[in-house]
Amino acid sequence: MTRPTWDDLPGQVRDAVTAEAGDVLKAESASQGLMPGTAIHLHVEGGGQVFLKAVADDNPAAPLYQREMWAGAVLPEAVPAPRMTWSARTGGWLVMLFEYIDGRGADLSPGSPDLPLVLGTVAGMHRILTPCPAAAPFVADNVTALLRKGAHMLGPRADMVPDQAMYERALDGFDIEDLAGETLLHYDLHPGNLRMTDRGVYVIDWSFASRGAAWVDGVMLAPRLIEAGHTPEQAEGILSLLPGWQDAPARAVTALAALWTLFRIYKAEFGPAEAREHRARAATAGRAWVEYRNT
Repeated sequence: MTRPTWDDLPGQVRDAVTAEAGDVLKAESASQGLMPGTAIHLHVEGGGQVFLKAVADDNPAAPLYQREMWAGAVLPEAVPAPRMTWSARTGGWLVMLFEYIDGRGADLSPGSPDLPLVLGTVAGMHRILTPCPAAAPFVADNVTALLRKGAHMLGPRADMVPDQAMYERALDGFDIEDLAGETLLHYDLHPGNLRMTDRGVYVIDWSFASRGAAWVDGVMLAPRLIEAGHTPEQAEGILSLLPGWQDAPARAVTALAALWTLFRIYKAEFGPAEAREHRARAATAGRAWVEYRNT
């Protein structure tokens, strides 16, 4: 995915950013991430550093940037997330500035010292964000997109899903209201969004922030643990350390795992070419988890 560089941004956007942050001395485009729009590490006058995220108003991803802009304004200071220092709609773009977090993606592999730190961070984050600190979209808004893609994969194109019967069993009786809860969820926990720093773990990219049951974030994390080398049984054992996981309705967990996986299968087939291999690996991990839960 080719993202706009600093020089590609409209002059009005660049002027607004420099008016807020100072003259830009160096701009480094982020190389990771699947989101459209731009993500740039800016070095500004006076030795400061900020992180810029921006997208054109007419980009299909604009609603996700609007969601992140909302989250940046309501997240309590105690949440280990980069602080949004400024946001605006200018020059036909949505623009946000965040404090720059210098870190690396979390290592979720078996035996990694990052694992207990990540689990402690997620558990602590949920305690801070329950009850939800502001009126937030219900997580069903996010899951509806998964339902649409799942229906597509299990419908006329079912030949693309060899395990169709397994996924249909997993989805049988799913009630989206089972996801209801009063926690502000991140909803997209994966190693790239869990940044390890010398100040602890930071949770970045709140584009899917929504209100629901705390265990939903565990479902998002489980396939990432499997992808990192854990067996499905081991992944569930790790997640059992998170508050609320033991009380999660089993049928809803299995259904959401199936929807998560079908979405990745869809994206591995129809998504941007440069991300298809990544999506396919994630889908393989998700499928292993769904199979485990169906046995």
